[in-house]
This record gives sequence, structure tokens and C-alpha cells, in this order.
Amino acid sequence: MRASAFVYPWDVVGDPDAPRRIAGLGVQQVTLASAYHSTRALTPRHPRQRIVTARHAAVLYPPDPQRWSGRSLRPYPQTWVPATDAYGEAAAALSAAGLSVHSWVVLAHNSRLGEEFPRTSVRNAYGDRYPWAPCIAQPEVRAYAVDLAVEAAVRPGTDGTELESCGWYGVGHLHAHDKIGGVPLGGAAQYLMSLCFCRTCRDGYAGLGQDPDALQSAVRTALVPVWSGEREPGPADRAAEWAEVEKLLGVDLAGATLSWRAMVARHFQREIVSSVRAGSGPGFQILLHADPGPHRTGANVGVDAEDVLSHADGLVLPCAGGAAERAAVLSPFAPHRRPDTVLAANFPVVAGMGGSPRTLAADVAHAAALGATELRLYHAGLASGADLEAVRSALGALRSRTDL
Repeated sequence: MRASAFVYPWDVVGDPDAPRRIAGLGVQQVTLASAYHSTRALTPRHPRQRIVTARHAAVLYPPDPQRWSGRSLRPYPQTWVPATDAYGEAAAALSAAGLSVHSWVVLAHNSRLGEEFPRTSVRNAYGDRYPWAPCIAQPEVRAYAVDLAVEAAVRPGTDGTELESCGWYGVGHLHAHDKIGGVPLGGAAQYLMSLCFCRTCRDGYAGLGQDPDALQSAVRTALVPVWSGEREPGPADRAAEWAEVEKLLGVDLAGATLSWRAMVARHFQREIVSSVRAGSGPGFQILLHADPGPHRTGANVGVDAEDVLSHADGLVLPCAGGAAERAAVLSPFAPHRRPDTVLAANFPVVAGMGGSPRTLAADVAHAAALGATELRLYHAGLASGADLEAVRSALGALRSRTDL
């Protein structure tokens, strides 16, 4: 089974041993960040640094000035890796070690964009804006995301791309010093708090025959029992989450919100995939980070399985959380696979961040039985030496199996 490890350019630039070490894990590919959100990251083996602070969402290559000339929304270049083209330098070193390089592009997640251009952000039913979450229904945001995807995905020496947050982002953020856990928000409340009421989305609801003011009021009313503690979060089950949304908001209103959001997401994803394909060469692989729950938001966006697999080359699917969760994530896509469709099972392998590298071989075998065709490992740069040794051992054991 083909395996790829996620890597940041700063894991490689300035560390001449990194490409050999990553290739030595037994992976055939790396998924290398080219456009990424703000983060604070550990580099436990780098000879010159241990902590990298990416202060804002940025591209890790020099953006094309002609492409972005005269535009308000444009990518921000990084300043924290000492390289003019950090992505290009890292990609060349990894390729020289025999690894195929695929770009890792984060789209609808950009806090600096929202801070500088508040009009672009998702606006919830209370009027609060989420600066980290650009509203993908807005034409200006969509045009920016399409050009960012094309530029960041198709870099020199890159064989494919993986598009993260290629759809709706919402209330969940993993924000610095996050303080929103005082009232637990289950999947239904997360959805209601992620509904957007910017002008574009209000017009969209109206186009479906809904009064946007009445819908906004209904969402606030539906959330009253959540704030009062009368409704505890239910199980993290996609069908149960949606059933709870329908109980809180009503079947008709819930359906109208999902219809609007699903339509926007489908058009957004199709436009981005087709634009990247038009800007790339033959054989360039385009995957989306995805979740089978159409109402879900975030890095792994909710998708319509049949639609997304009719135009993308495949999906990267979150497979942490045990056997039942793997089945819930992988099984919905099996009926819609083409022979060449990639279903990449994404496993966290950093024990300190909740990963389980020591059960990786068994977990991958289970994912393969459910239809997974490839493996993703999050994250080669963040993992400890012990974690990487466990990964190396697991991949070695998997290579010896003839059924994978």
C-alpha cells in the first residue's frame, strides 16, 4: 500500500538529514505544505531550531506578482523559514531522496485574511464573525481560493496535490488559547454555530424560499437549550448529529440550510478541481481532505460522496478514533469508487497528539479491508524518534504482507 508522510518545508530546509530520514520510514511519497494556516510547530530533530512559529496563514513559495496584481485578496508570503522558496528547496531535497512530492494546500482557513477583510468571513446567527473561516459562497473568496489552489498546488517538481479545507469552515478552529469549551458543543450545535448569515448566504437562503431573518432567529432559538445545558451533546455519529439538527431546527429549515451549503460546496470544489487540472500536466493527482458527513465543517470538509468522486481523483479521510470510526468514514465512499480512485486513510502517528503509531500495522490492515487504497501519516516532522521507529516497523511489516 502506497504511503505518504505529511511534512512542512521547515522540517527539511536547513536539515540535510531530513530527506534520508523520511525516506527511511518506508514511505514512497511526502505531502509537503505549500499554503498553510498559522501554527506553532515542534521540530524535534532539526539542527538549528526546535520551535517554528508561523504567525499567519501564508504560502511557502514566492507568489506570482502578475497573478495577484491589483487584487485585495491575495496570499501572504512566509517570513519564518530562511529561504526565498522554502517549498521548492524542500521539494528538491525530498525528490533527490527518491520521494514523490505532492503539495498540501490549505484553502478556506486563513485568520489574517479575515482580520484584514472582515467582509469575507463566515458570520454566525448572532452576528459574530469567524476571521479564520472565509465564506466560500462569496464570489470574491471563491475567485481567491481558485487562484490560490492553482498556484499552490502545481509547483515545480510536484506530482499531485492534496486540498485541505476545500469547502466550508466553521466554529471549530483549534484557536490559540481557545476558551469555547465551557459549554460542550456536539456535532449538531457545531453545525448550527457554523451556519453563515453574511449577505451572500442570506441571499442564498432567500433563493431557496426562506426568509433569512426568520431563519436566523430560528437558529438562535434552536441553540437556547444548548446554552442552558438542557441538551447534552450526543454521540459523535454523523447520522445522529443530523437527526439532532432536525430536532433543534425543524426538518424543513434544516434541509434548506444544508441544501444551500451543499450546493455552494459542490460548485466550489468542482471549480477548484477543474482549475487545478487545467493548470497541471498529465497524471497530476488531485485529492481532497474530506468527511462523509455533508454537514461537517473544518479541515476535512463534508462532501457528497457520489459528486466529489465524479471529478476528483480521490480523498484523504480521517481514520483516527478506532475501528468503528474508520468504518463510518471509509464505508460510504466504497460504492462510488472508480478503479483508479484513491481512498487514503489518514492516521495520526504522533503519540503526544493522540496518535497511535504502535498499532499502525493493524489499523492500516483494517482500513484496507474497508476499501482504503493508500496511507497517509500525520506527521513526520512533529513525531518523536520513538514514534518514527514505530512507523518504520509498521511499514516494514505491512510490506511483507501480500494482501495489502
